[in-house]
Amino acid sequence: QVQLVESGGGLVQPGDSLRLSCTASTSGGRIFSSFAMGWFRQAPGKEREFVAAIRWGVGNTYYADPVKGRFTISRNSAENMMYLHMNNLKPEDTAAYYCARSRRGYSTDAADYDLWGQGTQVTVSL
Repeated sequence: QVQLVESGGGLVQPGDSLRLSCTASTSGGRIFSSFAMGWFRQAPGKEREFVAAIRWGVGNTYYADPVKGRFTISRNSAENMMYLHMNNLKPEDTAAYYCARSRRGYSTDAADYDLWGQGTQVTVSL
């Protein structure tokens, strides 16, 4: 059984950086190369939205337009870790951030992700 746990959120000022981590703990299993892992976020009163994704095996990365050039998704396959490096944070980046697993491979649709972490809060404010 795989569980996902996010960490690294916090309160920062506009222009600051943060690195979120997602730990995939497995018992007798691993994240297979055909899977994709993604980051989503949800602000109060808004729908959950796609942020970034990575194909676990080949490492191809994908980003939502609002974060392109500012956020970088990466993974450490050997340690089952995924990261979201966030630079030049803006107040509109304020949200709960979730990591998730897709058995179907890369997708921007949250419905294609079958395993979710509990989320970590990122607040960008003066």
